[in-house]
Amino acid sequence: MFAQRVAAEKARAAHAQRPGWTLAADTIVELDGCIFGKPEDADHAAATLRQLSGRTHLVRTAMTLLAPSGATAEEASVTTEVSFRPLDAKGIRAYIATGEPFGKAGAYAIQGEGARLVDRVQGSYTNVIGLPLEEVAVWLRARGLA
Repeated sequence: MFAQRVAAEKARAAHAQRPGWTLAADTIVELDGCIFGKPEDADHAAATLRQLSGRTHLVRTAMTLLAPSGATAEEASVTTEVSFRPLDAKGIRAYIATGEPFGKAGAYAIQGEGARLVDRVQGSYTNVIGLPLEEVAVWLRARGLA
């Protein structure tokens, strides 16, 4: 899975800079087998939001936890279904004007103004934000780190 490979690469790069327990994650938005990354510009953000409008997509976050030795201690991914409300052109333009879509997979931030785009979340809400905290907490507690 693309996100798992990216999460592992991020973890190894961070571990090389600062050895110790290292956690990294990567989040993607997927619809009909297509991956939506971070939008390049306003037009790209608008195109992404039009595709997600009125539909249910998947948010997948892959995580890698490295031990102080650099060995992989845990790898997992969490998938959440997110259903968008139907969006009109005016609403999409207004949302893009907030600046929130930039730097966000799928061109939205559910923890901000983007919450108005969402009709339903099935699964981990924190996963949609970018890190499934419930799963990470289990990993950390199992190692006495939290």
